[in-house]
Amino acid sequence: MLGLTTDKLALFTLASLMLAATPGPVWLYLISRTLTQGRRAGYFSMFGVAAGLSMHAIFAAFGLTVVLLAVPFAFDAIKLAGAAYLLWLAYATVRGAGFTFAPQPLEPVRDRVLLRQAFVAAVVNPKVAVFYLSLFPQFVDPASGPVLQQSLLLAAIQVSTAALMDISLVTVAGLLAAWFARRPLWLQLQRWFLGSAFGVLAVWLALTPRHSAN
Repeated sequence: MLGLTTDKLALFTLASLMLAATPGPVWLYLISRTLTQGRRAGYFSMFGVAAGLSMHAIFAAFGLTVVLLAVPFAFDAIKLAGAAYLLWLAYATVRGAGFTFAPQPLEPVRDRVLLRQAFVAAVVNPKVAVFYLSLFPQFVDPASGPVLQQSLLLAAIQVSTAALMDISLVTVAGLLAAWFARRPLWLQLQRWFLGSAFGVLAVWLALTPRHSAN
């Protein structure tokens, strides 16, 4: 499909699920908003987050296309830089980066404010942009089809995967918050598991020749 094999799409979907399943600021915001203002507010916030992620994904898709058209040999450099970032992400995930799962009460606001706050929360997160820029080059193959179309397909998969995870978060926000509060060790175990997975993914992608999956 557009130069992306079934294996590539499956691996990218798995990586997207790993990212979406990692507790972080977006998790805290959605759960806190849902606990404070109800599921309706949580769902509105979810749409705002999805819009912010979509903007990051589209910018990454067009940016990667522009760079590769201007400097074709930059592909390998971007690919290796992306793999290096994934290794750093693995390290940061294992360390925990000081993250503590503690939902906070938020002041109730109107629907349009919910959308705006969630959108801004997603847009201003630099880790999201860097993740997109590091992950896309690992799966895009300029020799197999249009880079822009491949990137937009990956973007659609990533945003859809994140949206499904966010829907689940909002739906079970109360139960999830209580579960985390009783099991702080689970967060550390999850960090080790996801960190190891990110590390393996980074090494495998960095060592895989560009055309090996075609």
